[in-house]
Amino acid sequence: MNGGDGPSSYARNSSYQRGAIDAAESLLRKEIHKRLDLTNHSFSSSFTIADFGCSSGPNTILAVDIIIQALHHKFSSSLPNVKSTPEFQVFFNDLSHTDFNALLLCSLLNSLTSLQVSPALSMGTCFLRHISTWPTPLAKIHYTGSSAEVAQAYSCQFDKDIKSFLRARSHELVEDGLMALIVPGVPDGFLDSQCSTGSEFDLLGSCLMDLAREGRIKEEDVDSFNLPIYYTTPKELEDIIRSNRELKIDKMEILEGMDAHDTMPDLNSRVLYLRAALDGLIRTHFGHQILDDLFDRYSLKLAHSSFILNPQTHKSIMIFTLLTRC
Repeated sequence: MNGGDGPSSYARNSSYQRGAIDAAESLLRKEIHKRLDLTNHSFSSSFTIADFGCSSGPNTILAVDIIIQALHHKFSSSLPNVKSTPEFQVFFNDLSHTDFNALLLCSLLNSLTSLQVSPALSMGTCFLRHISTWPTPLAKIHYTGSSAEVAQAYSCQFDKDIKSFLRARSHELVEDGLMALIVPGVPDGFLDSQCSTGSEFDLLGSCLMDLAREGRIKEEDVDSFNLPIYYTTPKELEDIIRSNRELKIDKMEILEGMDAHDTMPDLNSRVLYLRAALDGLIRTHFGHQILDDLFDRYSLKLAHSSFILNPQTHKSIMIFTLLTRC
């Protein structure tokens, strides 16, 4: 993710992710009120919240604020004789290159009581869409449109990473605690040819190849650049979670009202969205010098792609899942 608060920052270009939080808000409030059992616990000091894959910017604070508001309501309705709610301690966790300074500033401005940031230096896991490693070399920068064998390799890596993630979290989740996941994906039975999910990556890859042909970057660097991003399906995610013997699914559904065209209605917003998401990966692999030229080229190609810009081809979904300990 691109840090800071500049024109191409994630903080300014994550309206689609903000839409996922907005779509999940009523579910989060409802499920916290319905399923969180406070009666068998004492909260003399603090109540802990953890955000894994927090990224940076106001979206993270919004999600935590929704949870804290729901908890305040739950405490007041379930424990009316308790004079005050406990302090809420918030842990933010993400990859080490995340702009935690911007996140801390947002937190201070929003008066979060107690927080701690934790770069994920040794987690070895995927943050629910990003896989931890590339399972096989690609002829393109992303697996969509590749052979069935390549797609299966990515699916296997995602399976391995999510299982690792769930094992770790199941040991951390307290008794009667809740874990909410919002996972980007595609519908069950989707076909690459029917939707534009992943097509943006192919278009970006063609721009990188153009730069390589002009001698701006090395072709072998393009060949070795693969996006560690995987789009699961609801059925695949459900099967992976059910294989974990320590967690169970209390609720799983596709979030309604998630439309990329609504949150990114024009060409420029789509370009900035992709740049904000991939800036760090591209900068690390190729250097910062190509970024402006690369996304200028991408913008020109995207303007001529009626398939990608057609709202009817936007088939990506957000899967909401609520887990508890068995």
